[in-house]
Amino acid sequence: MSLPFYQRLHQHYDSSYRNRDLRSTMSQYQEEKKSSAIYTHGSTAYSSRSSAAHRQESEAFSQASTASYQQQASRAAESTHAFAASRKTASAYDYGYSHGLTDSSLMLEDYSSKLSPQAKRAKKSLLSGEEKENLPSDYMVPIFSGRQMHVSGITDTEEERIKEAAAYIAQRNLLASEEGITASKQSAISKQSAVSTQSAVSKQSAVSKQSAVSKQSSVSKQSSVSKQSTSTLHQEEAFEKKSRKVAIREKAERVSLTKTLEETEAFHRKLNEDHLLHAPDFVIKPRSHTVWEKESVKLHCSVSGWPEPRVTWYKNQVPINVHANPGKYIIESRYGMHTLEINACDFEDTAQYRASAMNVKGELSAYASVVVKRYKGEFDETRFRAGVSTLPLSFGVTPYGYASKFEIHFDDKFDVSFGREGETMSLGCRVVITPEIKHFQPEIQWYRNGAPISSSKWVQTLWSGDRATLTFSHLNKEDEGLYTIRVRMGEYYEQYSAYVFVRDADAEIEGAPASPLDVMCLDANKDYIIISWKQPAVDGGSPILGYFIDKCEVGTDSWSQCNDTPVKFARFPVTGLIEGRSYIFRVRAVNKNGIGLPSRVSEPVAALDPAEKARLKSRPSAPWTGQIIVTEEEPSEGIIPGPPTDLSVTEATRSYVVLSWKPPSQRGHEGILYFVEKCEAGTENWQRVNTELPVKSPRFALFDLAEGKSYRFRVRCSNSAGVGEPSEATEVTVVGDKLDIPKPPGKIIPSRNTDTSVVVSWEESKDAKELVGYYIESSVVGSGKWEPCNNNPVKGPRFTCHGLATGQSYIFRVRAVNAAGLSEYSQESEAIEVKAAIAAPSPPCDITCLESFRDSMVLGWKQPDKTGGAEITGYYVNYREVIDGVPGRWREANIKAVSDEAYKISNLKENMVYQFQVAAMNIAGLGEPSAVSACFKCEEWTIAVPGPPHNVKYNEVRKTSLVLQWKPPIHSGRTPVTGYFVDLKEAHAKDDQWRGLNKAAIKNTYLRVQGLKEGVSYVLRVRAVNQAGVGKPSELAGPVVAETRPGTKEVVVNVDDDGVISLNFECDQMAPNSQFNWSKDYVSTEDSPRLEVESKGNKTKMTFKDLGTEDLGIYSCDVTDTDGIGSSYLIDEEELKRLLALSQEHKFPTVPIKSELAVEILEKGQVRFWMQAEKLSGNTKVTYIFNDKEIFEGPKYKMHIDRNTGIIEMFMEKLQDEDEGTYTFQLQDGKATGHSTLVLIGDVYKKLQKEAEFQRQEWIRKQGPHFAEYLSWEVTGECNVLLKCKVANIKKETHIVWYKDEREISVDEKHDFKDGICTLLITEFSKKDAGIYEVILKDDRGKDKSRLKLVDEAFKELMSEVCKTIALSATDLKIQSTAEGIRLYSFVTYYLDDLKVNWSHNGTPIKYSDRVKSGVTGEQIWLQISEPTPNDKGKYVMELFDGKTGHLKTVDLSGQAYDEAYAEFQRLKQAAIAEKNRARVVGGLPDVVTIQEGKALNLTCIVWGDPTPEVSWLKNEKPLVPDDHCSVRFEAGKTAYFTISGVSTADSGKYGLVVKNKYGSEISDFTISVFIPEEEARKATEQPQKGNKKAK
Repeated sequence: MSLPFYQRLHQHYDSSYRNRDLRSTMSQYQEEKKSSAIYTHGSTAYSSRSSAAHRQESEAFSQASTASYQQQASRAAESTHAFAASRKTASAYDYGYSHGLTDSSLMLEDYSSKLSPQAKRAKKSLLSGEEKENLPSDYMVPIFSGRQMHVSGITDTEEERIKEAAAYIAQRNLLASEEGITASKQSAISKQSAVSTQSAVSKQSAVSKQSAVSKQSSVSKQSSVSKQSTSTLHQEEAFEKKSRKVAIREKAERVSLTKTLEETEAFHRKLNEDHLLHAPDFVIKPRSHTVWEKESVKLHCSVSGWPEPRVTWYKNQVPINVHANPGKYIIESRYGMHTLEINACDFEDTAQYRASAMNVKGELSAYASVVVKRYKGEFDETRFRAGVSTLPLSFGVTPYGYASKFEIHFDDKFDVSFGREGETMSLGCRVVITPEIKHFQPEIQWYRNGAPISSSKWVQTLWSGDRATLTFSHLNKEDEGLYTIRVRMGEYYEQYSAYVFVRDADAEIEGAPASPLDVMCLDANKDYIIISWKQPAVDGGSPILGYFIDKCEVGTDSWSQCNDTPVKFARFPVTGLIEGRSYIFRVRAVNKNGIGLPSRVSEPVAALDPAEKARLKSRPSAPWTGQIIVTEEEPSEGIIPGPPTDLSVTEATRSYVVLSWKPPSQRGHEGILYFVEKCEAGTENWQRVNTELPVKSPRFALFDLAEGKSYRFRVRCSNSAGVGEPSEATEVTVVGDKLDIPKPPGKIIPSRNTDTSVVVSWEESKDAKELVGYYIESSVVGSGKWEPCNNNPVKGPRFTCHGLATGQSYIFRVRAVNAAGLSEYSQESEAIEVKAAIAAPSPPCDITCLESFRDSMVLGWKQPDKTGGAEITGYYVNYREVIDGVPGRWREANIKAVSDEAYKISNLKENMVYQFQVAAMNIAGLGEPSAVSACFKCEEWTIAVPGPPHNVKYNEVRKTSLVLQWKPPIHSGRTPVTGYFVDLKEAHAKDDQWRGLNKAAIKNTYLRVQGLKEGVSYVLRVRAVNQAGVGKPSELAGPVVAETRPGTKEVVVNVDDDGVISLNFECDQMAPNSQFNWSKDYVSTEDSPRLEVESKGNKTKMTFKDLGTEDLGIYSCDVTDTDGIGSSYLIDEEELKRLLALSQEHKFPTVPIKSELAVEILEKGQVRFWMQAEKLSGNTKVTYIFNDKEIFEGPKYKMHIDRNTGIIEMFMEKLQDEDEGTYTFQLQDGKATGHSTLVLIGDVYKKLQKEAEFQRQEWIRKQGPHFAEYLSWEVTGECNVLLKCKVANIKKETHIVWYKDEREISVDEKHDFKDGICTLLITEFSKKDAGIYEVILKDDRGKDKSRLKLVDEAFKELMSEVCKTIALSATDLKIQSTAEGIRLYSFVTYYLDDLKVNWSHNGTPIKYSDRVKSGVTGEQIWLQISEPTPNDKGKYVMELFDGKTGHLKTVDLSGQAYDEAYAEFQRLKQAAIAEKNRARVVGGLPDVVTIQEGKALNLTCIVWGDPTPEVSWLKNEKPLVPDDHCSVRFEAGKTAYFTISGVSTADSGKYGLVVKNKYGSEISDFTISVFIPEEEARKATEQPQKGNKKAK
């Protein structure tokens, strides 16, 4: 058996919660508006039954209807009517539930007044056993009610409207063929109908029982009939003989049913399957509770959604586990009501609880807080059991604890915002609530123009715990308005508002109008829908000709245009709609340039009859009785309907007329149609308007009426019985716009608000009907360009225009708008400068006593920090007496405001103590008074020194300087003030750290303080001085930080094209009420007749009318309401001359010359005269003058002007004698002139002429091989001399020959001329290399030569360079110890005698002696110090003089360096002495002694050593002991004798003479070889024999 497609897709939705795509909780809340449809019958249990019952009922009906439909052919004869009724009912329910419709929206009309040929019975219950157990015992959940009603047209969202339309069509088609559930009193027909119907129902349903039906009966008569019908059903089958009329009727019904099924299936295919599902929605949200300890609390909620959502409870975001705390929590879900019960609450149960509902469409949470209070008195459990009413009256608790008041603050607030259509935007602020209660969150609500905002596809709200955010995913002009965030905590709330402006998106077609806005449905029925909109503020520069309306059926993306010609009226009835289907609309404006962008689409609206829905909604329903027993009567004869009533023209425009009427009271039981007729006024020629398309609803729109003509209208009703009588005709209606375009507003008054906004107010349009609002436009004065201030019409006579430029002057205009169009523009307002509104000034400060008399005192004070945006007009002083520390009442010191920051208060009491306070005033009013001053005693001041200066202030603060200003003291002392001292210290330094800035008193009342440290904070004070001495210091100025703030500007002098001199200053850090104050020598120039000041925005300019010597001085500009921002400019005599000269140049302009007229010789000897101007326009003319005569271009002169570079040229091929004279170029560019002159006379001309001839000869020379660079020399890094030249225009046959002193120099290598350089290297250059060098370059084209003289001064210069190179190659001086002393030395590449070497010791030239010597050995230059002494310590300098410059090398022979060198010298010296006096064998001993046996051996050797060495002998490395055979002796300390009297072979061996003294020892070895003569003879004879053997 097949299932509906939505059940096939989602029949296992319970297991889908375990799908990986749904493992994480969906956090985005998807709240939707609750459906307005409600249950109109049944009890509470019926309205709250679970979604599981809906699914089972829907599935059962679908199965039953499918089975019946398959068996229709075989069983049509016996159960046609039963099948039709059950099929239609099941289809309706199947369709409704498949689209997520609840019982409240799936309701059928009550057609009890209609008759049907067959009786129907109620369906049996299809609930499961478990669900039946949960139901009350005396109540049965109904499946279908004969008194249900369908209510539509009152839902808001698109999905709900689709469901509504679908349910309505299903219901209407079900009952249109007069197949309904009716009641009748005819017993005979009822009996047969009951049997037939029961048989059909029993085969389709196997769930319900007859006992349940009879048990639930409440009407005894219906119950008995039901029982009788049931018993008759089991006994026999009833057969009915049908008449022809009945058979035809049944056949027609089957055809109608088939068509209905086809339409329903087609509609199913159009719908998106996602629309069948519903995200969870809380019908009833849990409510917060405050309870006492030991009490229990229950939280309830009710959730709707399809599939049925699962509900999970959380405590402080942690899921509640009922098994972890048995008995603590009880969670129940019955009949769609979900409950969390917390038993025996304690203080730990204070938390935030969340109910989370989730299904496949999403997750939604609702929050509630539970606060558990603890009684602090004696605990009495009986009081808590008794309830809250028994608690002490003094124990009042707010829903949020003991806090009696919450303070709510907004930080990081959103400001006035500007966006553009299609962009995204976020508004947000941080919310700070004190006191903070843990786990409790405030209630956040956003409003637009006072209306609450809910999350939708256009806007989303978010609360992150401390920050509230409103996000626009796609801005529209409908979003423009005043946005307010309201934060409520308990009974307290705070709110903050700011305006959001949305500008139009860029037009796709230039000049096209902007998009309309607020497209909505005013009226909807089965035949047409009236659409309204608001006209845009921007028309693209040309008037809007009208609007096109587009429609789109919901579920498709195909847009179609509804009107062929543009309509001007902002309402339009759209016809040609399909009944029951939903549509969305949009509107486009059109002007002569094209069609603008479309508006935002409207909300979906269904083409349904609102009158019929309202009638159904208002009909009451009877309570459900548990069963339905229906009987019907035979239909009566048709009744012709009566005439409609209350016909009227509800709306009339030039494009259409809308009629409205009420249906007739006499209408019969079948539906009626309407025909509309019209006739021109004054005639009775009635014409039917809707001949082809009957009207089904009691409203109709007529088109194609002649504009200006008068008509009357009437309506007739029609049904199957015929056409009724016409209604009463309407009054005469003239076709045209009844609604007039409003009149323009009047009296546009702008007023200052902030530095970027202006408040515009106006008189509203008179006699305006259906006024939509007003559009305001602004324009910068003089620009002629108007810009809209709002894109969404505002209501009321006042609006704040934001986003204006500070300091600019604007004018405004307003026009009204209604559905008929936009009014004419109002008159333009007066110009107003954008700056902050004027406010009262802040209090003055630092009140001090400047002078005191017996009965009066002079007070001084500092002006307020904030002037309120206007000049301070004066001050008011109050005073009071202080007696024994107790102040009296305040009295006014002055009735008329004083303008200075000082005032003399008279009529005081001598020796009385007073306190004072001062208040400032401007045109906005009197500000707050200052803080109470210190106590001052009124007494005569007899001091001779002056009082303190006052009004000390600083400005022009820079990182190293500032300017301090003050006013003279009121009390000057006995003698006049002669000057001032200025003191300064760091802000946090002690009082003993004050230091004076000027040693001598200054007479000026200002001082530029120099030498400050950047970033340090300072305070300053001023003291006055007279002949008696220095007075008391002033009040402190500061603290002020020495820094140059970013963006600080300086005063800049400017001279315009007319020669007008001005000083200009710009400030980017101005406060809203800041002003510029100019001064000369720090005295205000406000009334100076020589100056003119102009300020605009953040720029100011002071212009000199006639700058002269009387204008010398320091000009400064201060910015009020800032922390010392200002700048100054000094005009002294030198600057005055410069400015006057510059002004003269601007008054009488000249063509600026970049380069004066000059002459140059070109390559071939041509002469080029040229000059360059800064710039040349296309109109510049040049005149060429020679000797006061104009010359023109010809064979001799060639002229050229390059206007891009400003270069002017004149060329001459050759200079002749007659060309000597004066050349002038004259320029004329508009009124600007210029000229440049060049004088070529005398030697100057001859030199130029000679140069030209030389260049011509040079050009001829360069036609063959030639030298591009002549012969020159260069000293290489190896101290060699390199002769080189550069050649050009050479070829392979070109030869180069070198000569010295006219003798050819043979060169080993042949030049290849690859790089064009020819060189000759001379190594170790010396005097012998002096001479004249020449190189010749030649080939068949000619030759060229170059000569270089290296003699006399040239040779000396070269030798100096060689010596310099040698000197530069010298290494650093090093220290070397020798046996004779200490040597200092350096190496050079090679040494020449021309390089002079000088040594100095400690700055004194060394005098050479036998002990100190200097010399050169190879490449080493040295200084030898023999037998060094401590006097030789110090700094040694070696100077290498190359003939021009001395090159120094130094070494420090002192300290450790000397000690180490001296120690090494001593060691080497001792080693030399030891080597010299060491014992040694001087000579006499041979290496080998060969002696014949028996002979005597005598050896003598000379030994030396000091002291005389000791002598010993060795034989075979063992000491030799002398005896008679071998004797030794040592005589005179220098001769050693060795004697063997008769040698034998035993004497052969190695002998050694050992000499030794304290300096060392030495061994001299010799070998003695003894031979026997016979043996030698034998060996001699044997030797030839061996040789013979070898020869053989």
